[in-house]
Amino acid sequence: MNDVKTDPETIAKLAKAVSFICGAQDATTLALKAAAESRKPGDIKKAYTLFLKLKPGHRQAALSMLSD
Repeated sequence: MNDVKTDPETIAKLAKAVSFICGAQDATTLALKAAAESRKPGDIKKAYTLFLKLKPGHRQAALSMLSD
């Protein structure tokens, strides 16, 4: 996970991937979207924490979508 950038553009792409996998109303999706829009460190940290709580398969699928 350390190789993922935390710039707003990348966070927005990750939000789209998580939305596709987990749904648009998932807490992680909403947190990632909020972090991309606000760019606040607290929002980014919350989104990162929720992302890490996803099932490993979901995390890997989202990260794979970023690399495509």
